Amino acid sequence: MAKVQSKSVSYHGAIAEVSPWRSLLIFGSGLAMGLAPAPLNLWPLAFVSLVPLWTILLKSQSSWAKVKLRFLLPYPLLWGLGYHGLALSWITHLHPLTWMGIPWLGSLAIALFAWGFITLWGTALVVIWFTLLRWLWSTLPASPSPGSFFRVLSATALWCSLETIWSWGPLYWTSLSYTQSPGNLALLHLGQISGQFTVTAVIVAVNGWLALAWISRAQSQSWRGQPGRLLLGATGFLLACYLVGYGLKWSAPADSLQQKLQVGLIQGNVPTRIKLTPAGERQAIAGYTQGYLDLVDQGVDVVITPEGSLPMIWQEPVQSRSPLYQAVLQKKVALWLGTFAIAEDTAPPQLTQSLLAINAEGQTVGRYNKVKLVPLGEYIPFEAVLGRLIQRLSSMEGSLMAGDSRQMFNTSFGPVAIGICYESAYGEIFRYQVAQGGQLIVTVSNNDPYPPGMMAQDHAQDVMRAIESDRWAVRVTNTGLSGIVDAQGHTLWLSAPNRYVIHAASVYRRQSQTLYVRWGNWLTPVLLLATLIFYGVAGFTRPAHLPHFPHR
Repeated sequence: MAKVQSKSVSYHGAIAEVSPWRSLLIFGSGLAMGLAPAPLNLWPLAFVSLVPLWTILLKSQSSWAKVKLRFLLPYPLLWGLGYHGLALSWITHLHPLTWMGIPWLGSLAIALFAWGFITLWGTALVVIWFTLLRWLWSTLPASPSPGSFFRVLSATALWCSLETIWSWGPLYWTSLSYTQSPGNLALLHLGQISGQFTVTAVIVAVNGWLALAWISRAQSQSWRGQPGRLLLGATGFLLACYLVGYGLKWSAPADSLQQKLQVGLIQGNVPTRIKLTPAGERQAIAGYTQGYLDLVDQGVDVVITPEGSLPMIWQEPVQSRSPLYQAVLQKKVALWLGTFAIAEDTAPPQLTQSLLAINAEGQTVGRYNKVKLVPLGEYIPFEAVLGRLIQRLSSMEGSLMAGDSRQMFNTSFGPVAIGICYESAYGEIFRYQVAQGGQLIVTVSNNDPYPPGMMAQDHAQDVMRAIESDRWAVRVTNTGLSGIVDAQGHTLWLSAPNRYVIHAASVYRRQSQTLYVRWGNWLTPVLLLATLIFYGVAGFTRPAHLPHFPHR
C-alpha cells in the first residue's frame, strides 16, 4: 500500500503543474500571435508568442514525463484557438445574411459555425504538432540525449510539413509566415528561398531556442553558461536570417523601362447584397463602364475589374449588348474582366468564377478560372451527402466548377500570374504561373462583406506573393483594399475601403526567377530528411541534455 500511495502522490504532483494560470498564459500567448498579423502588424510578437507552448512541450519530456498526453492537449488546443480564432475573427462579419432570406438567428449560426470550424481546422495543426513531437521525443534514448539542435530541427520540420499539407486543402490562410507581412519586408525576402514556409521555419525555430534558453535559465538561475549560449544562438540565428533577407532584397534586378505597363484599376464598391438585384446590376454596369472610359482617357494600356464585377454569365447575347464591351470596341484598350463564364467542354454546362482577357479588338484571348472555391459559398463539400442539409451562402444556382491548378492567363502583353479571392494565400498557384513565364501578378477579389481588417490581411498575402516570386502585384477588389505592390514588397498605393475608386499606375513586367520559383518548397523535405538522419544515427552529436525542472 505504501508503494501505491507514493506513486499516486508523484503522479498527482505532476498533474498539479497543469494549472489554470498556465492555461491562461498559453491562451494569451496564442492571442498575442493573433495580434501579430495585419491589420495591427505587431509582427515582433511572433518571435516570442510560441515560447510558452514550446516550454510546455519541452518540460513534458522531463519533469512532467508522468503526465498523460490527454492532460497536456488542452495547451496546444488553447494556443490554437487563441491564434486562429483572433486572426480569423473577421469571418463573423458574414452576419447578417438576412438579405438572402435567412432568419437573423440562422444567419448568426452560420457565421459562428464558419468561424468556429475554420478556427478548429487551423488549431488541429497545433495539436497534431504537439502530439507527434511528444511521441517522437519520448522514443529517443535517455542517454546519450539528443541535443537542443535536434529538438529545434525536428519541431521546425514537423510544423513546416503540417503547414504544407494544410496548404493543399481548401481552408488555408493563417500560416505563421503571414504574421510578418507587410511590416517585416527583410525577413519576408526569405520567401524567395523556399516560399512562405521559410519564414514559418524561422519563427518556429527562434521560439524554440528562446524556450530552451528560458528553461535552462530557470534551472540555473543565471544567464551564464548554457542559458546564455542558447539565447545568443537564437539571437544570432535571427540576425543571420535578416542579413540573408536584406541581401536578397538589395540584390534584386532593376526594373526595365521597356517592360513598363500602365494599368487601370476599378474598385466598383457594389456590395453583393445590392449587386445581385436588378438595380445593383445596373449600378455595376454603369460604374465599371464609366470607370473604363475615365481610365482610358488617362492613357492606360489595360483596365482591370475585380472578382465577379459583373454579376452575369459572360456569353452571347449578353456580351455584345454590354455597354462595357461596346466601350472596349470603341476605345480599343484591353480589358481584364472579372465575371462568370461557362466552363469549356462540360456537359451539362457548368459555371466558373473567371477573369477574362479581352484584347483591344474585343476578342477573349485569355481566361483564368478560380481554382480554390469558397466552401458553402461557391460549392458544397460532399454535395451528394450534404446538399440537402446545407443552406449555401451563394446566390448562384448549383456549385461552381473549379479551374485547373496548372492553367495560364495569356494576354496581349504576355502571360500574367492570376489569383482570385483568397487564392492569395496559396503561393504554389502563383509559383507555377511565374515559372511558366508569368511576368506580373494580378489578384482580383470581392472582400464584401468583410471589414477593413480582413482586407488588410488579404493585402498582406499579396505582398508575400510579390516578394517570393520577384514580381509586381496589382490588387483589384470590389470594396477594398485595392493596391499596387512592387517586386520588393513595398506598397506604392492602397485604396480606401468601401468607396468607389479608379486608379492608374505604372507597373513593370519581370522575367527573373527566384530559387523558390524554380524549385518550389524544397526546404521542408530537406528539414524532414535531416530530422530522420539525426534520429537514426546513434549518438547524434555531442550529448547535450535537455534542462530539467524539478517539481515545485
